Amino acid sequence: VHCHLSKEFSSASSTTTVGTVTSRVTRNGDAVMEKDLINHEDLAGDRGMIDDIFDDTYREKEGPKPPMRYVWRNIILMSLLHLGAIFALTLIPSAKIQTLAWAVLCFLVSALGITAGSHRLWSHRSYKATLPLRIFLTIANSIAFQNDIYEWVRDHRVHHKFSETDADPHNAMRGFFFSHIGWLLVRKHPDVIEKGQKLDLSDIKADKVVMFQRRYYKPSVVLLCFVMPTVVPWYFWDESIVISFFIPAILRYTIGLNATWLVNSAAHMFGNRPYDQNINPRENPLVSLGALGEGFHNYHHTFPYDYSTSEFGWRFNLTTAFIDLMCLLGLASDRKKVSKEVILARKMRTGDGSHKSG
Repeated sequence: VHCHLSKEFSSASSTTTVGTVTSRVTRNGDAVMEKDLINHEDLAGDRGMIDDIFDDTYREKEGPKPPMRYVWRNIILMSLLHLGAIFALTLIPSAKIQTLAWAVLCFLVSALGITAGSHRLWSHRSYKATLPLRIFLTIANSIAFQNDIYEWVRDHRVHHKFSETDADPHNAMRGFFFSHIGWLLVRKHPDVIEKGQKLDLSDIKADKVVMFQRRYYKPSVVLLCFVMPTVVPWYFWDESIVISFFIPAILRYTIGLNATWLVNSAAHMFGNRPYDQNINPRENPLVSLGALGEGFHNYHHTFPYDYSTSEFGWRFNLTTAFIDLMCLLGLASDRKKVSKEVILARKMRTGDGSHKSG
């Protein structure tokens, strides 16, 4: 079957990746934790990568932290953007219903460019996509304007590999504001840059669609994130140019950014930890609702290779429904899924017990 599910470590599957389960004690910051290593080398062989698996050998450098250096350009632009979004809220009562519907559509498409695209497809290689789907997701990704795919993947793999350490770009141990937006307003910690340069990104460099986007990223963002969302309501149904710009472009873009950032901040601080209580990321249904399924974060950091980022299928998870639909249409294949047995074993061993009541 073209559209099969690759069930990791499930004997029922025809595409089994057999893994031996071993145990060892690892350190994540100050927390000592015991981890199951479901032979990540076997798993990496299936996906061709291990750079999104937590690296327990990393140690933060002794001594004082480097001073924070502000990026004033980003501080000014982000302040103006959010002021523009607040102004846009006052325009909503004056907007035509088609314009509001168009803004929602732009939000959904742009969000999929991040969730189904730069996150689940390119960062984690949790499923495979055909050329037409990769082109669509790249266009959607430029509408989202959250750095080009190459840069997004590099930062995200570093985030998983060195989660909650100095080498994590949006280290949640530095507080809510830093992990939400602050990390974009200051220079990166030297360890983030150093570790990012050592990642194997050969799979991303080999993707011609991704590298095409990287080459023409700035014009693609101007056209797709700002011009296209503005021109459509103005041209097709005579919406005022001010409303056309501030609602489908500025407000939609700002909401999209914050929905993604909440995965880095709120989903690392608020919620339960049914899969691994020794790591910071949490299960946060509200974040999942806003980020199209990306708030099942304790699960995702425990099993980063699962295409659904959750064990609950389509529940609060529009991205999983989208990938499944693409599979049905023959545009996606080889979805990686963790078996129920492995999930249950992990809950029993390292979870916080909340799965029993949930």
